[in-house]
Amino acid sequence: MTADKPIRVAIADDHPMFRSGLRTLVEESPHLEFAGEAGDGEEALAICADTRPDVILMDIRMPGTSGVEATRRILAGQPAIGVLMLTMLEDDTSVFAAMRAGARGYILKGAAPDEIVRAVVAVAAGEAIFGAALATRMAHFFATGPRGGAHPFAALSSRERDVLDLIAAGHSNAVIAARLALSEKTIRNNVSSIFAKLQVVDRPTAIVRAREAGLGTPNSARGDTPV
Repeated sequence: MTADKPIRVAIADDHPMFRSGLRTLVEESPHLEFAGEAGDGEEALAICADTRPDVILMDIRMPGTSGVEATRRILAGQPAIGVLMLTMLEDDTSVFAAMRAGARGYILKGAAPDEIVRAVVAVAAGEAIFGAALATRMAHFFATGPRGGAHPFAALSSRERDVLDLIAAGHSNAVIAARLALSEKTIRNNVSSIFAKLQVVDRPTAIVRAREAGLGTPNSARGDTPV
């Protein structure tokens, strides 16, 4: 991309009407060029592989592969792509996870069109776009590390954190239930809630996320070792 060349923008969102609105915005901007659109995370991966956009506007919450996981996988192969997350609410937990996955910023879906264009241009130039609350949280994380005073998965309840720690250690639901003196049904419900809050679709992905944060080891918050 050069100063006289439009920024190529892809769009990933599971709502067709919202995608259409963003596409119109991109196509009508003299600074931007439409590079393709996707309705879910897997399609976003394919679009980026096929068209190699400068920036992708990525919805955080999509069915199947989430925007966070899609971001991680896209940047693993194409680190030059600027990922700008789209979110309905300033959900610090989800946005923070996206930043850790490599996204360069986020913007609210209700933002004005000119604000979205400015954010795209900034991300394409290598800048980071995020609010004050998230900036504070990121500063704390990098100052203390994932095992610092704040738990990396702030949206989880205390019990869910214990369950996630045991999941990361490789234990089955039956073993976790025995360890925590709970029923297997309760553990299954907790696991479903954890998956929803972490925006993951399966156990292996949850394990990877948890281990990246330092869980599932003898040094994690609970201190258990696998059996």
